[in-house]
Amino acid sequence: MQTELNKVAIALAEFYAHETFLFERDLGERTLTHRLAVHLEKQFPGWSVDCDYDRLGGRTLRLPHGTIVSTDDHFAKSVYPDIVVHQREIPNNLLAIEVRKASNHQRPEHDRHKLRALTDPNLWFAYWIGVYLVLGKKSVVSDVYVAGVIDKSLSGWLAGRLKDVGLSVG
Repeated sequence: MQTELNKVAIALAEFYAHETFLFERDLGERTLTHRLAVHLEKQFPGWSVDCDYDRLGGRTLRLPHGTIVSTDDHFAKSVYPDIVVHQREIPNNLLAIEVRKASNHQRPEHDRHKLRALTDPNLWFAYWIGVYLVLGKKSVVSDVYVAGVIDKSLSGWLAGRLKDVGLSVG
């Protein structure tokens, strides 16, 4: 998993090196997400990198009923991950990423709940790794989810790797 997380760290370093305009103009999370996906795509050859992807093979992605996450994207609180690294046809789900701007003052529980569900091996669409990112103008906060829970060891490893590539970890 460290190999994949290292690719995320490199993509984030490239993102911060080339996308300062987005932070200077205080552009929205979806814009940040798209541009980060562009940098991730370079790190994951042979994989598809998509934003707000709502399928698993031919099926629409849905969480079990009764969860706090909706499949209705009208309020931008859908089950769809911000960024996924996967193979569309198989399906083979490697990485789900949820992105937040540091200036977003809504509670993060929605994104965290989504990553717990998306990485839960008991659900039919489980991703191998989930990454929660809070992007500040000059810093990154991250957590890594594996098997439906935060993996403290991998979260610490990713934070250290982000420092190694020159990013400030908040």
